[in-house]
Amino acid sequence: RHHAGACLDNAGTSIEWQTWLGISVSIQLVLLLMVFARRMVPGAILWLFLSLSCLLPSAKSQAKIPLETVKSWADAFGGEIYSIMTKYSGSLLLQKKYKDVEPTLKIKEVDGLELVKKFSEEMESMLRRKVEAVERLVEAAEDADLKHEFNSSLVFDYYNSLLINEKDENDNYVELGDEFILEPNEHFNNLLVNTTYSVVQLPTNVYNKDPDILNGVYMSEALNPIFADNFQRDPTLTWQYFGSSTGFFRLYPGIKWMPDENGVISFDCRNRGWYIQAATSPKDIIIVVDISGSMKGLLMTIAKHTIITILDTLGENDFVNIIAYNDYVHYVEPCFKGILVQADRDNREHFKQLVDELQAKGVGTVNKAVLESFKILREFREAGQGGLCNQAIMLITDGAVEDYESVFEKYNWPDRKVRVFTYLIGREVTFAQNVKWIACNNKGYYTQISTLADVQENVMEYLHVLSRPMVINHDHDIIWTEAYMDSALFASQAQSLLLMTTVAMPVFSKKNETRSHGILLGVVGSDVPLRELLKLAPRYKVRSKLMQIICHHT
Repeated sequence: RHHAGACLDNAGTSIEWQTWLGISVSIQLVLLLMVFARRMVPGAILWLFLSLSCLLPSAKSQAKIPLETVKSWADAFGGEIYSIMTKYSGSLLLQKKYKDVEPTLKIKEVDGLELVKKFSEEMESMLRRKVEAVERLVEAAEDADLKHEFNSSLVFDYYNSLLINEKDENDNYVELGDEFILEPNEHFNNLLVNTTYSVVQLPTNVYNKDPDILNGVYMSEALNPIFADNFQRDPTLTWQYFGSSTGFFRLYPGIKWMPDENGVISFDCRNRGWYIQAATSPKDIIIVVDISGSMKGLLMTIAKHTIITILDTLGENDFVNIIAYNDYVHYVEPCFKGILVQADRDNREHFKQLVDELQAKGVGTVNKAVLESFKILREFREAGQGGLCNQAIMLITDGAVEDYESVFEKYNWPDRKVRVFTYLIGREVTFAQNVKWIACNNKGYYTQISTLADVQENVMEYLHVLSRPMVINHDHDIIWTEAYMDSALFASQAQSLLLMTTVAMPVFSKKNETRSHGILLGVVGSDVPLRELLKLAPRYKVRSKLMQIICHHT
C-alpha cells in the first residue's frame, strides 16, 4: 500500500482513466481469486479470469482521472490485502501465544556428551528389560521340560493358529480350532489378537498331532502365564515367542494365521535368522556340490534347492563360499576364489542366482574340491579371519567312488577341526556307505535327500550338530539380530512393515539322562521395533539436523 502511494506521488496530477480503471478491475479480480480460489477448481478459476478480463477497457482513450482517486484505490487495495493476510495466516494469534509464554522462555546450554550418555543409559535400560523378559521365558521352558515325561500316546488339544474359530459344515468347531477371542489392539498395529493366550503355528509339512509335536506343545503351555506377566511388567513389549526344534512355533499374543493363496503355510521358525543365530555359534561354511553328468535332471534340481536351503540358514555372523566340481574345480563366483565372504543378505542372494545357473556335465572328481575347501578353511583359521568358531564342509553329491581317505588324513585328522556334512542326492543307495563314512569320520552328519520335500528337514540336522558343544556347556548367549522387516511372519495380515530387531536365547534340555547329548529344545525370542529405540532420542532434544545412528558389531 505504501509503495503504491509513493509511486503515485511521482506520477503527476492525473492519469488516463481507462488505464486506472483497468488497474482497479484487475485488483478486484485478484481479490476475488484470492477469496474464492480455495473453493474453486482450476478450470473455473481460469474461466472467471478470462471472463473478467474481457470487461477491461481499452487503453487507447486519453481521458484523465484525479490522482487522489487513484490513491484511495491503492489504500483500499492495501487494506484489503492486510485484512485477508491477518485473518487467514493466524499471525496475530501466533504473536499473542509467543507474548504469553515469553516470560518463561530461556535459552539453556546443553552438554552434547551428557545428552548422548543419558540416551545410551535409557536405551540400555530398555534393552535390558527385553533381555530379562526372554530370560524368564527360557527359565520357564527349561523347568517345564525338566518336569515333563515324554508320552508317545499323549492326547492333547491346543489352539492351532490356522484352525482357531473354524467351523465344519455342521457349524461345529473343527478339531484344534475351538473358539478363540480376538480383538483389535492398537499396540499391535490394530491386528486382531488375544493377549491372554498364545497360539501354535506349524508349517504345512509338519503333522500337527505328531507325538513329538504334542509333547512339545503340552510342555510349552507353561509359557502362557510368563508371556502375559512379561507384557504386564513391560507394556512396550511386542511379539514374544518360542520356536521349537521340532518345528512348532508358539506365539504371544495369539493371532489367526492365514495360509497363502495356495493354502500353504511355508513359515518355519527354524529358518528364521533369530533362531539360527541363537541355536548355533558363528561358522565358516564351504558348500561343495557335484555337477557331473550323473547329476542331470531332478537330481540337480534337488541339489540346487539344498544349497539354497543351506544359504537360508546362514546369517551375517557366518562366512561362506560355494565350490562346484566335475572334471575341474569351479568357484560359482570366480571373484571369491580362495576366500570366504560374509553371509549377509546381498551375498546370499548373489550366490542363489549363480547356483540357479549351474549345469551338470563331465565326470565328478571330489578329491580336488575337498582339498581346495580344506586349504581355504585352514588359511582363514590361521589368519584369525572368518567366524573364528565352527568350520564345516557341506558335500552334496549322488555318490563318491574315489579314494578320499588320504585327503582327510592329511588335512583334517586327528584334530578334525573341520566337520564334514554329507547329503546324498536321489534314491540310489549304491554309494550310501561311502558318503556316510565321510561324515561319520569327520564329526559331521549324513543324510539322504530323495525328493524336494525332504530338503528342509534334512538340511536342518546340521544345525543340531553344530549346537551340541554350546548346549552341553549350557552357554545361554543372548543374540541381537540385524535390523530387518518381517514380511514373512504376517504376510497375510494388515500390518505395516516396521524395521525391527529380535533378541533371542537358546533353550536347552537340563535332564541328567540327556545332558551329555546336547539336546536343543528351541529358541525364545522377542521383537523390538526400532521406533521404540528412536523414541528415547526425540528430535526436539537432538535437533532436526542431527542423526540417530545405532551401530552393529558387524
